[in-house]
Amino acid sequence: MTKGKLGKYSVFLASAVLAAMLVTNASAVDDTYQQLKVLVQVLGLVRDNYVDEIATQKLIYGAAKGIVGELDDFSQFMEPDTNAKVKSDTEGQFGGLGLKFMIVDKIPTVSTPLPKTPAYRVGILPGDKIVEIEGESTKGMNEDAIVKKLRGAPGTKVKITLAREPGGEPFPEDKPAEPKADAKAAKPAEKKADTKDDDVTGGWLLKTVEITRELIVQEVVQHRMLENNIGYVHILDFSGHCTEETAKALAELKKDGMKAVIIDLRYNPGGLLTSAVDISKMFLDNNKMIVYTKGRRPENYQEFRSDMSAPYSDLPVVVLINGGSASGSEIVAGALQDNKRAVLIGSRSFGKASVQSIIPLADGSGLRLTVARYYTPSGKSIHRDVKNNTGGITPDIEVNPDRATLVKIFRQYEKVYTPKGESSAVKKEDLVRDEALERAQEILKARDVFAALATGSAK
Repeated sequence: MTKGKLGKYSVFLASAVLAAMLVTNASAVDDTYQQLKVLVQVLGLVRDNYVDEIATQKLIYGAAKGIVGELDDFSQFMEPDTNAKVKSDTEGQFGGLGLKFMIVDKIPTVSTPLPKTPAYRVGILPGDKIVEIEGESTKGMNEDAIVKKLRGAPGTKVKITLAREPGGEPFPEDKPAEPKADAKAAKPAEKKADTKDDDVTGGWLLKTVEITRELIVQEVVQHRMLENNIGYVHILDFSGHCTEETAKALAELKKDGMKAVIIDLRYNPGGLLTSAVDISKMFLDNNKMIVYTKGRRPENYQEFRSDMSAPYSDLPVVVLINGGSASGSEIVAGALQDNKRAVLIGSRSFGKASVQSIIPLADGSGLRLTVARYYTPSGKSIHRDVKNNTGGITPDIEVNPDRATLVKIFRQYEKVYTPKGESSAVKKEDLVRDEALERAQEILKARDVFAALATGSAK
């Protein structure tokens, strides 16, 4: 493209933006025009003077990415090939590592390594930062690009470098992966992070692991019956067949005599909005508000309400959350809390609750743009505002174990809270005390006692 054509293209770009803004006041348009002139000037200077010849399209795409990159961790400009390949992360099975992550301060951070997957077996923990994939820094990399790099054909390998916070559990010593012929992992010794790194400062542990991808079939719901006929349902995320599996778990527990239930959403990073809404509907009736969205434009206001009846509308519920609970987890927790249908125990949730729209662009590229945020029925914004320290879901009863204890509790999930029979060999004295779970059981037991006193049936 010649300099003249570049100028015409840039003027066209500026004109398109200005045309879209004519609905605003004239001073805003004038100010935007002056700022766009700087962008046009930079494009021209780079195109004509940079030491290497750069395709104009690359410059335009780079400018678009820069604009969107100033917004938040979830908005994204997608080039045509990326836009065409965008697929939901909720299909239920794929070739990968078995970990869920969220973008935190421009760096992918593990929310949950799914049990019985390669990520879980090599010792990856919630809170670990993925700082490199195959030697390439992940800082500023968008979510789709990260997913694309982590996934691949089962049997293939990928190297990722992890950073773990100071004072966290050391990375495991090098040893063969737990038995699975196709999941061996080479794990070099850990090292201290470079103190010059802006993202993982001195004291952070770094380790590179090579992991063999597997076909991941997500087991998103685990359940069992606890003492006093208290059901326990652990929902790992809201993808796949989460709604169906949760309904199945609750039905089985009810058949076994469940009188109350604990819903564990700790380290659940979210997933499908429909799953979060449908699970809330299991406990809420009479057209109650579950969640609503609100943005700058009126069309981005949307309400999600319960049905007139619900299968477990009278079942006592306690919900467990922590700092790894995000998105769909926060919708369920906020809906049940605000409607006074559950007691929340744990620590403040992550605060990830924004709505993105994917807008197709003329050349096949796309814009994923945050257009609204989620609000609880009482009007509280779920999305965290770090500057003002607002957002997230605050539990009714706070339980804040240290990280070492949280890690041990997380590690014993699959041993203890799985379906009937699988935990019979686990001795109580070998378990770490799960204070949040204990408090939940105490509350539900106490409720039964007071109910019995009210009816005069207490012994």
